[in-house]
Amino acid sequence: MPVGQRLRADELRVRDAARGPRPSGRVSVVIPAKNEARNIGWVLERIPIWVDEVVLVDGRSTDRTIEVARALRPDIVVVADDEPGKGAALRAGFAAATGDFIVMLDADGSMDPGEIENFVALLATGHDLVKGSRFAAGGGTADISLLRSAGNRTLLMLANVLFGVAHTDLCYGYAAFRRDRILELELDAVGFEIETQLFLRATRQGLRVTECPSFEAPRRFGVSNLNTFRDGWRVLKTLVAERLRPTRPTLGVIPIESEPVAIPIEPGVRQVASMVSDHAYALAARTVPASVETLVE
Repeated sequence: MPVGQRLRADELRVRDAARGPRPSGRVSVVIPAKNEARNIGWVLERIPIWVDEVVLVDGRSTDRTIEVARALRPDIVVVADDEPGKGAALRAGFAAATGDFIVMLDADGSMDPGEIENFVALLATGHDLVKGSRFAAGGGTADISLLRSAGNRTLLMLANVLFGVAHTDLCYGYAAFRRDRILELELDAVGFEIETQLFLRATRQGLRVTECPSFEAPRRFGVSNLNTFRDGWRVLKTLVAERLRPTRPTLGVIPIESEPVAIPIEPGVRQVASMVSDHAYALAARTVPASVETLVE
């Protein structure tokens, strides 16, 4: 099917598909951007009207990206990010967002904002993280070279083996998640590898992760900042680092057994002492938290 027809068919599918329940909390959309004045308008105009907040993280744009965004959406939250890298921009956006649920997507028009509802509906069913997949049934891409495709498949296969999962995509930045669960992961990636770190760290920590079919269109205008070899190497290093990274300890309980202690008691205070002894024994029989490290194979 030609790209134009495929895009139109995908738009109709997103618009007309049966919708699941939405989460009861606020929804924020985080968009990292740098010199995307010709693309950002297309993205903002297609964000569902029920989205509560849009956060634009601007990476020191020299064009009219911010001006265009504010003209189309006066309530947009603009975060000026001085640290280079997509990962740094997304982390700044996550910190600034106030929604209970956060959707992250690119500003170049390659990701259809109409799919946001599909991601959020899956969050409503109880998942912590919903990651977009171009290679799941119903997904697709018109913007990947043979070299990038081969690299993505290789890294995906390695990730699935090391983490014991069966995901269908790895290096794709369309995702939605519960803000409180993701902030617990303490993400620190700087570049494009942020997506890999997010997905694998969430998997390793036992969060409820699922995939949502998504279609990736070509960038509308301009040239991507992605560098196949440089960013592929960073993804590989992130993959290995996340597998070797210890999981976060969780709290368990260990019961403490107490031995009865005989204490001489004067006859006149026997009743009071009995009450104190009962209370002390109850305290000693309680459980205390202990660190238990859970390994996720």
